[in-house]
Amino acid sequence: MKRSQKLFQHAQLFIPAGVNSPVRAFRAVGGTPPFIQRGKGAQVWDADGNAYIDYVGSWGALVVGHAHPEVVKAVQRAAERGLSFGAPTEPEVELAELLCKLVPSLEKVRLVSSGTEAAMSAIRLARGFTGRARIVKFEGCYHGHADALLVKAGSGALTFGQPSSAGVPAETAAHTIVLDYNNAFALEKTFERDGAEIAAVIVEPVAGNMNLVPPRPGFLETLRKLCARHGTVLIFDEVMSGFRVALGGAQALYGVKPDLTTLGKVIGGGLPVGAFGGRRDIMDRIAPLGPVYQAGTLSGNPVAVAAGLATLKIIQAPGFFDRLAATARALCEGLGRAARESGVAFSAQHVGGMLGLYFRATAPVSYPEVLQCDKEAFNRFFHRMLAEGVYLAPSAYEAGFVSSAHGAAELEKTVGAAKKAFAALR
Repeated sequence: MKRSQKLFQHAQLFIPAGVNSPVRAFRAVGGTPPFIQRGKGAQVWDADGNAYIDYVGSWGALVVGHAHPEVVKAVQRAAERGLSFGAPTEPEVELAELLCKLVPSLEKVRLVSSGTEAAMSAIRLARGFTGRARIVKFEGCYHGHADALLVKAGSGALTFGQPSSAGVPAETAAHTIVLDYNNAFALEKTFERDGAEIAAVIVEPVAGNMNLVPPRPGFLETLRKLCARHGTVLIFDEVMSGFRVALGGAQALYGVKPDLTTLGKVIGGGLPVGAFGGRRDIMDRIAPLGPVYQAGTLSGNPVAVAAGLATLKIIQAPGFFDRLAATARALCEGLGRAARESGVAFSAQHVGGMLGLYFRATAPVSYPEVLQCDKEAFNRFFHRMLAEGVYLAPSAYEAGFVSSAHGAAELEKTVGAAKKAFAALR
């Protein structure tokens, strides 16, 4: 028996399903997950010594690749000074200032420890600011596992065919309105009916939790217009798209400024950091300035902040995001050619360094179209690619990611593996 199999069996004795986040269990694709021991650049190695080109990248966080020397050195220096203080430190102020400089909507920001915490706090703040209870989210968009947001969610909830979670009270879910992503008409009708009661609209400006679905032209602009008209707080969940699709996130790429923004993943450089921020008048309602309470013992953790600052320094280099997008584009084009040569219904697209791979003739633009993709074909493709040393997200409903460490050699090997995998699907 392989070491990963032994570890997985042992883990299930002490951890539910043997994993600390559901998608990792491989229930959607079948088989045993490789237990990762180390990573460097664009590759990871498992407990059995197998090497993989990694297109998960800690679910988007590792935009500069695994164990980047500058990030590792920053973490080491910070750790030597102390792991946690539960008190203000200078680096967290530096990170907050940098985020406000780089992200168009941020005038003030508060650091937290996860994307879930950021989204939960932003929703509470929007309700406290407006005095309203109802929120709008979009089917297939995932904003963490807070109760009010686990209603027709994407990511792991979609993967397991459970778009809502047990344990979410009906009275909590009743305050959440769920609409179709990219459907501006439904949004307008909802605001005509309920606009005076809606505290916030939360949206992934580039959806990445039902695979990759970019916004249709005019969708984000309509959101902005309606929220402004009705006094509703517009929240962009950029936990995934922030510093992934452009230096200032999707809001910089599309030129639409929300009232609040949630961030995570890249801003921690691989360590647990989240943030929420936005308009000064809204953020000043947070305790201790205002009545909306939020707190966290490890918020602004100095080691995590050091990793984030080092990562953000690297990605500000001229041309970084142009190169990242070019890598993603080349990969999508190469995979598309390989699929056509094999006669397999497949499409691929990217936004910046985010990837979407679909077993469907054309890329989906909505949640219902995502569900039309051939999930079984993806599962077979996934395992073929894994056997060839290419590690994709273990779900047909997750976006993929490239990093600055992915180069021509990695792309060539990936496309070569895909040719074999597509051929096996015929």
